[in-house]
Amino acid sequence: MHSIAINQRRIGCGHPPYVVAELSANHNGSLERALRLVEVAAEAGAEAVKLQTYRADTMTIDCDAPDFQAGGLWSGKSLYELYTWAQMPWEWHEPLFARARELGLTAFSSPFDASAVEYLERLAVPAYKIASFELGDVALIGRAAATGKPLILSTGASDLGEIEEAVAAARAAGCRELALLHCVSAYPAAPDDYSLGVIADMARRFDVPVGLSDHTTDDATAIAAAALGASIIEKHFTLSRDDGGPDDSFSLEPAALKKLCRGVKTAWECAGRIDYGVKTGERDALQFRRSLYVVKDVRAGETLTADNVRSIRPGRGLAPKHLDEVLGRSVACDVARGTPLSWKLLV
Repeated sequence: MHSIAINQRRIGCGHPPYVVAELSANHNGSLERALRLVEVAAEAGAEAVKLQTYRADTMTIDCDAPDFQAGGLWSGKSLYELYTWAQMPWEWHEPLFARARELGLTAFSSPFDASAVEYLERLAVPAYKIASFELGDVALIGRAAATGKPLILSTGASDLGEIEEAVAAARAAGCRELALLHCVSAYPAAPDDYSLGVIADMARRFDVPVGLSDHTTDDATAIAAAALGASIIEKHFTLSRDDGGPDDSFSLEPAALKKLCRGVKTAWECAGRIDYGVKTGERDALQFRRSLYVVKDVRAGETLTADNVRSIRPGRGLAPKHLDEVLGRSVACDVARGTPLSWKLLV
């Protein structure tokens, strides 16, 4: 499976999951809050912070007809009202990206139309992410792919055929560093809707790194995904779920984001490679295995019997499986009680 690189960080098989903290609409209309969120992402141990680049007028029209009502968490608002409330002012992008760089974070964004790609190109973003609801916009995918930057496609609310079309559009436009995110586009999403086996299947089908865009309300699904091979973990975060922002209710608070970053790394480390050998941490415990010991003093030339050799703890002598081989054999020298049996002691 191929890997991709964002700011020289390799992402894919054999590399730790890449944790992306999704700032989304949780700035709540405050640049100061948005800057604080970037700091929280760095403090938590995320490697990247992601924005969303759109304007209400590029997303929809100002219309009160039933088709244009947001529903769900945002019931009572039209789509235009929702995006006016949630949009990240474009003039904030540059100071947010600069703060992220100061803190050692990679910062990139999801463009929602071609004008957003043009703007982000002027800011020299290192990668693009296409949001799930834009997966069918092959023109947008093609425009982002044509930049030559790594491209991450989120697959929520899409079937396999739509994912194949999106991948084909990216590759046709010249994308050479492509990753996919398994996603459930519900807010919040139920863990049992995630079917995490899709991650490995998608990686086999498309030969790309596959991660998880997680909309559940805790970290269990993301940690399980990391253990199952997810290369990227994307999670919304906020300062407080009680602050009333558009996405606050399904976002992680700072302590929970930090816990997720630790948990994802631990899950990846413990999944590890296939290794049946004795682990470093087990070596001191080998004393609690049984082995063959001389349990009565024996003199040179004397025969070993079940009376003077036994399988006991600790495990510093020959393995118990050799008992039948050593019984009846003579010792080459005097051997004191409590000596671990070894081949060199035998005639």
